[in-house]
Amino acid sequence: MTSSRWPQADLVVVGAGIVGLAHAYDAVLRGLEVTVIERNEFAVGASVRNFGHGCITAQSGAALDYAMQARSRWTQLGKNAGFAVAETGTIVLARAADELAVLTEFAEQRGDDVVLLDRAAIADRAPFAAGVIGGALFPLDLRIDVRAAAAAIATWLADQGVRFVWDTSVTGIEPGVVRTSRGSITTRRAVVCLGHDVDRLFPDLAFAHDVRRCALQMLRVADPHGRPIAPAVLTGHSLLRYDGFEDCASLPEVRNRLTAESPYAVAAGLNLMFTQRPDGSLTIGDTHDYDRTLSPFTDERLDALVLDETARLLGVPQLRVLERWQGVYASAPEPFLIATPTDGVRVVSVTSGIGMTTALGLAPSVLDSLL
Repeated sequence: MTSSRWPQADLVVVGAGIVGLAHAYDAVLRGLEVTVIERNEFAVGASVRNFGHGCITAQSGAALDYAMQARSRWTQLGKNAGFAVAETGTIVLARAADELAVLTEFAEQRGDDVVLLDRAAIADRAPFAAGVIGGALFPLDLRIDVRAAAAAIATWLADQGVRFVWDTSVTGIEPGVVRTSRGSITTRRAVVCLGHDVDRLFPDLAFAHDVRRCALQMLRVADPHGRPIAPAVLTGHSLLRYDGFEDCASLPEVRNRLTAESPYAVAAGLNLMFTQRPDGSLTIGDTHDYDRTLSPFTDERLDALVLDETARLLGVPQLRVLERWQGVYASAPEPFLIATPTDGVRVVSVTSGIGMTTALGLAPSVLDSLL
């Protein structure tokens, strides 16, 4: 395919994951002519492998601002594109006094965005949970049908006039030109959203920002209780994973206790949580392993850890596995990589595992700077 078959675009977006689609969506709202180039036939990366959890409340700083902006866009996109976005919130289960202390501090900091729950209130909302002494509700959080969302958004954007070029790799970007495996396209501006593969096009940039890959062990299991679970469910291990809790003075007590009780789980970066899929099954996880190049071999002990801890949380002896997979996302010391390698080009990667939560709020600020 040559450039003569591609009309010049106001904006070329490289990557049709959620981060790329967020930029295409914002560009459409601004009336721009957009072309999206994706190396696969459909999105297969982190955008479809995550929990489908719009984890808004547990963010801090710029991430919280982006997440709050993204929230209204998710609900609108769900209506426009026809996929499920449920305003179900998140329940955080406290199984120890120090975990409840963190949530109490967090509620004092966040006001009405955090609702403390006693044991009886948790039992009403999460009767499946074992060993719980209390917890909190984060009412702003969303649950998204992540396996349907990326494809539905792409279809809706195509109906708005966005050109999608699938199964095509970008091989290079210069001012005014995006070169691909099927030819070149001229454009005034480009946004490159390759996630953890930013080093494939911009290796020096990735190295300068210390971008690594994070591998997550995740599973889908049958719900052993067979009942609706509307909110996402977090636990004490989750308190160690999200920046929003870092300002809580009691957090080190949780970290020290969990490290003493479950050293392997803490070393594996366990975020013990789950969400329910529309079919009733549970997406459970997850562990975290970081490197520039990930080993292709997964350690069965990590899956066993997630399964055992989730079964204990749910008060059952074991769980029936329906699917297993490895998620991969970009990780770096800073939560967002936004760079300008050349005129008219932005490289954008959410380097903190919260791309789905924040991308729809991040994209407007990127396009503001680019335009």
